[in-house]
Amino acid sequence: MTTTVNGNSVKEAVNNTRPLGTPRAQSVKDTLGVAASLRLHWPEYLMEAGEMSIFMFCICSFATLLQHPASPLRHFLISGIVRRALMGLAIGATVMALILSPWGKQSGGHINPAMTFAFYRLGKLRPWDALFYGVAQFCGATIGVALATFLLRGAPADGTVRYAVTAPGVYGAAVAFAAELAISFILMITVLLVTNHERLARYTPYFVGSLYAVNITFETPLSGMSMNPARTFGPAAYAGYWHTLWIYFIAPTVGMLAAAETFLRIRGGVAPYCAKLHHANDARCIFHHTPQLPKRRLCANTSR
Repeated sequence: MTTTVNGNSVKEAVNNTRPLGTPRAQSVKDTLGVAASLRLHWPEYLMEAGEMSIFMFCICSFATLLQHPASPLRHFLISGIVRRALMGLAIGATVMALILSPWGKQSGGHINPAMTFAFYRLGKLRPWDALFYGVAQFCGATIGVALATFLLRGAPADGTVRYAVTAPGVYGAAVAFAAELAISFILMITVLLVTNHERLARYTPYFVGSLYAVNITFETPLSGMSMNPARTFGPAAYAGYWHTLWIYFIAPTVGMLAAAETFLRIRGGVAPYCAKLHHANDARCIFHHTPQLPKRRLCANTSR
């Protein structure tokens, strides 16, 4: 069947500009192929790559500052938990800033292939968007580690830093897998519950940043605290640390998919409103919307 649309319909389909309370009919946007997805949504893909690059650059930089033998902080802060707490605060603040940044407001601020895949499972992304988001996130993670290594003159390669790799702790791979599964489930279910709560939605970046801070402080000794396949892949590519990579690919993905299934059961099968972690903005939105939520929820759908 061929559907003919006028110019306004195409614009609405591409930029998701129909009123928030209007149910989605089949549209041009739903049938975008690979070429059209790249042509129309490349800004969001590059934004995710850029956010991931900044995220990994900050992780490597803070890890070097707190762990490298030449760093004064390493000698001043003897306690491991204190260093992890400072790392957690720094990375938590970075995550908040990325989600609240203009890029994060438009792309959704996922910076995590497992989260993107969970939103795809929930029907918020089309297949090509999910694929290109994942590619962008992995590329961004690798670029971020490369930038940190270059600008810090190779300091992240030191054995005390090891490019901020994530590796199982003293309790082994099984505990690391279980820990990654648990913290990934908690992160995703928190995102889904908070972003779909009318009064709490605007505070989603702060919930996410706080979870990062707490997990880095207390969970790092168990698994290295990843929750993110791309976050683990970037450092592993430089450190050559591959033998436990499967943990950080499978556990976060399964944990977030389990959170998505749990959320659907809690809501009687009703999908979340959108895939953005910050809705109250006027940035373009390329995601599918579920119209059953409160009218006051904001996720503007205007083209820049």
